[in-house]
Amino acid sequence: MKAVLILGLLLLSVTVRGKKFQKCELARTLKRLGLDGYKGVSLAKWMCLARWESNYNTRATNYNHGDKSTDYGIFQINSCWWCNDGKTPRAVNACCIPRSNLLKDDITQAVASAKKVVSDPQGVRAWVAWRNKCQNQDLRSHLQGCRA
Repeated sequence: MKAVLILGLLLLSVTVRGKKFQKCELARTLKRLGLDGYKGVSLAKWMCLARWESNYNTRATNYNHGDKSTDYGIFQINSCWWCNDGKTPRAVNACCIPRSNLLKDDITQAVASAKKVVSDPQGVRAWVAWRNKCQNQDLRSHLQGCRA
């Protein structure tokens, strides 16, 4: 019985963690999904953003105490502005998808949501990590060693 319980807990922890992409694997995936150059945002910029928002983890979540919103997935799409999670006051749901779709290992819908965010007048500046960690930085290291 103890072994079954331990095995169940191990499987649960794997499920909760989600997929953590390797750098070059993510670069190839983002390129395949059409992000390289989308709205003028280079692949290196997307990679920097994903690195600092989620550390390439599809199941990353971050609760924001100020507005009581939550950021979800590899691009940390915010529940107040982009994807209503049913818990955030005054949520807008501009991406029109459930938050669970942002936490999948298949990042197709997360990429579609990121495209909607970057199409907003703020563009890539909608992400705090972009402004704090990527903007005006040398981003070559985010693709170094990759053949994307």
